[in-house]
Amino acid sequence: MTASPAPTPRRVRVRAPELIGEGGWLNTGGEQYTLADFRGRIVILDFWTFCCINCLHVLDELRELEEKHRDTVVVIGVHSPKFVHEAEHRAVVDAVERYGVEHPVLDDPELATWKQYAVRAWPTLVVIDPEGYVVAQHAGEGHAHAIERLVGELEAEHGAKGTLRRGDGPYVAPEPEPTALRFPGKALVLPSGNFLVSDTTRHQLVELAEDGETVVRRIGSGTRGFADGTAGTAAFSEPQGLALLDDSSVVVADTVNHALRRYDPVSGEVTTLAGTGKQWWQGSPTSGPARETDLSSPWDVALFGGKVWIAMAGVHQLWVYDPADGTVAVAAGTTNEGLVDGPAAEAWFAQPSGLAATAERLWLADSETSALRWVDLDGVVRTAVGTGLFDFGHRDGAADQALFQHPLGVTALPDGSVAVSDTYNHALRRYDPATGEVTTLATDLREPSDAVLVGDDLVVVESARHRLTRLRLPEEAVRVAAVAHRTQRAATEVAPGTLRLDVIFQAPAGQKLDTRYGPSTRLLVSSTPPGLLLSGGGAGTDLSRTLELDPQAGEGVLHVSAMAASCDDDPSNEYPACHVHQQDWGVPVVLTEKGADRLPLVLAGLDA
Repeated sequence: MTASPAPTPRRVRVRAPELIGEGGWLNTGGEQYTLADFRGRIVILDFWTFCCINCLHVLDELRELEEKHRDTVVVIGVHSPKFVHEAEHRAVVDAVERYGVEHPVLDDPELATWKQYAVRAWPTLVVIDPEGYVVAQHAGEGHAHAIERLVGELEAEHGAKGTLRRGDGPYVAPEPEPTALRFPGKALVLPSGNFLVSDTTRHQLVELAEDGETVVRRIGSGTRGFADGTAGTAAFSEPQGLALLDDSSVVVADTVNHALRRYDPVSGEVTTLAGTGKQWWQGSPTSGPARETDLSSPWDVALFGGKVWIAMAGVHQLWVYDPADGTVAVAAGTTNEGLVDGPAAEAWFAQPSGLAATAERLWLADSETSALRWVDLDGVVRTAVGTGLFDFGHRDGAADQALFQHPLGVTALPDGSVAVSDTYNHALRRYDPATGEVTTLATDLREPSDAVLVGDDLVVVESARHRLTRLRLPEEAVRVAAVAHRTQRAATEVAPGTLRLDVIFQAPAGQKLDTRYGPSTRLLVSSTPPGLLLSGGGAGTDLSRTLELDPQAGEGVLHVSAMAASCDDDPSNEYPACHVHQQDWGVPVVLTEKGADRLPLVLAGLDA
């Protein structure tokens, strides 16, 4: 008698909470929806916030899946703000257009839906089946392959049951706006005196005349892509930073292509200097021939010490490209997200997004820590303004008390001070190293992302007004009322003393943990302040760990970084396809006797 095959375990299902957001729905032509309206479709909720580079990576990961399963899958972005500015409805509308989001978005400024789904990290993906049950949750990026497989299973299962409804989705594209620039990112002055601007949302570079308004020429086809060629045939994908080389050519940070490009203003030719077009993942080479090495969302570039420094926002590091030998290498940062000074190899950054070089310092805008930092010629990283991931605001005065809100640009000024494009405060700020003071130079700018010095003027890239704005450098700073904020995300109540940390990871169907070369998981734990964590910190390979929290600490942030590698479970395949799943959590905690003694963080799967 032949034994029957073991039945497939029934998938755990939890009824999905309602979708609530005071800001309402975007990209739906004005229609407002409830979860019941999507019954019969497979729903993927993408909890994101537009400051977050990992969230932007997930938007790109989902594009192919959305297109392939357009008649069965509805992707819904649930915008859940970290910064105060991100809770403004107009800012969310702008971000949806800026990043080419082609699915409905629920604007949830109060984090109501975030709380209902017990989300703990940006980005988080939640899969809901056609009957309205949650069947999977994934934190971080790199999960598109797993979700693709799950979608196939759900299509087959609910197609057979008759509970799958096919048809057009609810997405309605907004009307295009007829502006010369659309969400420009960075700018520089060419030797001719004209401006070169990265026209990010239209995937082009634009040369403007000296008036900063008249279009001289456009470089790039205007269609998202990765192709070298002439000004009319080359293709970019959301380009950002620009830097002028000694030969008067321009290095372009081609952000979503994970590449550096070279533009020749004389011939109009575009070529590729560095990057493969693929995103860098943990375990990829950290140095090597530039055209053979993966990069991750380069956001800005600057020439410093004879090399092109790269603000590698996607991995919270600084890299360098050496034009002499055509190589790239990590220059500073560990890939951990946070604010830690010290020798370059030990420093932590959080989405560096703006660079400016002087003879002795490389200044950088570290956006997620709302910080202004610099690298010395001796390779030491220091912080001028900023305290960490969760404190921000608009406050002038002594640098150790001053606050920015997600700055994206920094500009060296002739007197040794620096101007900071304080993006989410809609302001231009100034830090003077001689006095240690921060002042405000201008307000009422709309998401300034860069500024260039032209004579006695600063020309600001006013990104959300789609223009360059010329400002006379004021002799006196503008006075503003001081405002300080902390992220509006609620702290998790935990008990003092022993806390069990469990990172939940379930390999996707048809895959298993890759243990061919040793442990395939990694867990790194630290805290702010460091004294919060009495024991349990550091690196290890087990995804569960016992932490000891100081009862006297009161509150703080637990920093948790987890990685797991899974491969196709097919013994006959000598070279199975493998995938890396990774996420960093910054979990604000408050210690209270009634708090939880277990902290579950879902990397992939569901917490039983």
